[in-house]
Amino acid sequence: MTQQIPSTEPELSGVRNFRDVGGLPTADGRRVRHGVLFRSGHLAHATDEDAAFLDSLGLHTIFDFRNASDQKLEGPDVELPGVRNVNLPLSDPADGSEFWKMVRDGEIEQLREILGDGKAANRMIASYRTIVTQRTAEHSRVLHALAEDSVPALMHCAAGKDRAGLSIAVTLLALGVEREAIVADYLESNAKHRRYKVRRSDSSSAGYSPEVMELLSPLFDARAEYLTAAFDTVEETWGSVDAYLEQGLGITPEIRERLRERLLD
Repeated sequence: MTQQIPSTEPELSGVRNFRDVGGLPTADGRRVRHGVLFRSGHLAHATDEDAAFLDSLGLHTIFDFRNASDQKLEGPDVELPGVRNVNLPLSDPADGSEFWKMVRDGEIEQLREILGDGKAANRMIASYRTIVTQRTAEHSRVLHALAEDSVPALMHCAAGKDRAGLSIAVTLLALGVEREAIVADYLESNAKHRRYKVRRSDSSSAGYSPEVMELLSPLFDARAEYLTAAFDTVEETWGSVDAYLEQGLGITPEIRERLRERLLD
């Protein structure tokens, strides 16, 4: 299929946080190719027009990092003809399900207890560190697939911020993209039109009061400290990015070169 890459970011009605990762610079002066690597929030609410746009990208593979709880809450991705869908949960379905129920349904006193005094941000930092160290098999599978045949590819989770953000970051590290550029792309998830829509069971003003939203904000923000914690964990655990890729993910120099051939200009 002929790729029809738009010159400007599309306005998708039912898909949040979509963007092409193309254009990011590598340390050796190259750039990520446009039209080969995309990221977004989930595709469960994609409209017919959204699906037609996604279909025009000529995608080979969609990597969905949501777990069973996410899929039950939001629904399955829209089906795109001829596209391979790979579900690689980056968090256990039971992990935190009660916590997220509290986020949706909890009273202000409960939210203060579980999120206040820095607890929300600390939870996010711990989650990023855990994904880096405990989901090496999943990230290895993604990078091997990209090196073999799985491009153009779209990576997403629920909001397209954390699990997809980390997976995109790992891919960009393997390509040699400059660290500052990786963080800058990650922080673009904070744009108002990209942010995940918080849904609370109490739809009254009390349910979305300024204090409630402030307590919830660390969970729905993209914060540099979260991604930096992941990078620090790589260094602390493996000693370097190169060692992480080769020892942690099984990505040899030859596979990295294939990745660069497929994804870089």
